[in-house]
Amino acid sequence: MRTTTEPLRLITSDDVAPLAAGAAVFGTGGGGAVHTVQLAVESALAAHGPVRLLRVDELGPDDAVIIMSAIGAPSVGIEMLGASAQAATLLSEVERLIGRPVTAIMAAEIGGSNGVSPVGWAAALGLAVLDADGMGRAFPQATMISMNVVGLPSEFAVMSDVVGNVTVLRTVDIAWLERHARAFTVAAGGIAIGAHYLLTHETAPGAVIEGTVSRAIEVGRRLIGSSDPVAGIADELGAAVLVTGKVVDIDRMTEGGFTRGSVTVQGIGADRGRLVRIEIQNENLVVIEDGVVTVSVPDLITIVDSETGEAISTELLRFGQRVSVLAWACDPLWRTERGIELAGPRAFGYEIEYTPFTAAGAATAGEGAAVEEATR
Repeated sequence: MRTTTEPLRLITSDDVAPLAAGAAVFGTGGGGAVHTVQLAVESALAAHGPVRLLRVDELGPDDAVIIMSAIGAPSVGIEMLGASAQAATLLSEVERLIGRPVTAIMAAEIGGSNGVSPVGWAAALGLAVLDADGMGRAFPQATMISMNVVGLPSEFAVMSDVVGNVTVLRTVDIAWLERHARAFTVAAGGIAIGAHYLLTHETAPGAVIEGTVSRAIEVGRRLIGSSDPVAGIADELGAAVLVTGKVVDIDRMTEGGFTRGSVTVQGIGADRGRLVRIEIQNENLVVIEDGVVTVSVPDLITIVDSETGEAISTELLRFGQRVSVLAWACDPLWRTERGIELAGPRAFGYEIEYTPFTAAGAATAGEGAAVEEATR
């Protein structure tokens, strides 16, 4: 068993449960529930052996990294499992397009199942996993990725569904990629997998968020090993616990390839009398209390089980659940002008200005931006 002080160079079966737990936390409600994919990845590692975890500074001139992820509504992903040949089909088409072997896979987002699945795909395909991702969390749209923030273009995308249909997309920009990829996903039944953004030792540095796979494993180990999981992960993340209570209302639907809606948490114990609403589009986007926005994207908002600390994805929220709502600061890349343009509240239709969240300032939540009920 590896100790927490040793560098993580191979992802083994011992790392999968912590990775899943940490990725669920970074998923901010999205990226897909991790329970099923955890089993799939454990099975892949048992069959094919450990996967090498490759740092960005270890990439060489012969390395070719491809981003792979699922796309669609997380609520659909619960019931529609992937086909066994999907990843291999995707890889084969990518290698045909680029004319060279792919050597590593990177997660588009470290959040949710999309932060875990690449390990299983890499094991089955004999590839490494890059210790990085494109979001440092989960976001619902293809445009909301670090490579787009820094201006790195995506020259192509390949998508595959569970039936075996394969589509190659060459769009004028990533905003058009989002439109076409979402249309393919809806036609595929609401869930598909895709690959895009060929990365090399020249293009990856500065364009990706580094160390996020090993970071998710660290957070998961802290959660699993803590006698007070909520306090443990809040401390690990530098997060604030905004409210502890129970879910008293859920408004949720699947439309246009997204899970959209809101959830209301009624405070209990020391938070009795408080009502906090969280707006969602696959991920938790905005926290509103007394008509005031206290936290918003791109900062991270995660709803966890109050007893176990296990993150609850938006599609698994249920009336009566006892939950705690955590919030913490996003990667600095998302607080740049371009980052806020792509993934701030206005990108989701909220007519409010982004105010950077700090755990120290959470006690003064009443100073947040007022929001009207009909802002979206």
